[in-house]
Amino acid sequence: MSRKAVISLTTGREDVEKVTVALLVAVGAAETGRDTLIFLTQEAVRLALPGIAHGVGCSGCPSLESLVERYQAAGGRMFVCPICVDARSIDASELIAGAELNGTIPMWDWIGDEGATTFSY
Repeated sequence: MSRKAVISLTTGREDVEKVTVALLVAVGAAETGRDTLIFLTQEAVRLALPGIAHGVGCSGCPSLESLVERYQAAGGRMFVCPICVDARSIDASELIAGAELNGTIPMWDWIGDEGATTFSY
């Protein structure tokens, strides 16, 4: 079984509850020792900017800020789609710690031949 996890996220602040679920899955993988990658595309690329990943998705849910902090502390990585960043005129130099401008080929290289468990939100 693969020790890698990839969480693909297309949704940003327009659906904080969905983002919360994706981050909970990513945090769970990273905190249990899996190599974990979140691939941010479409509106989700904005979550890799300072101050954007904030708020609470539901009653009793942890905040987005706390989930991102836990993910970063557990060594999780974020690949941010460069095409999506360009389409939104986002300055890639402003990405948060752990977020890298990388597309599908670097993602496949990271997955490698052993494969990965994947989730898509």
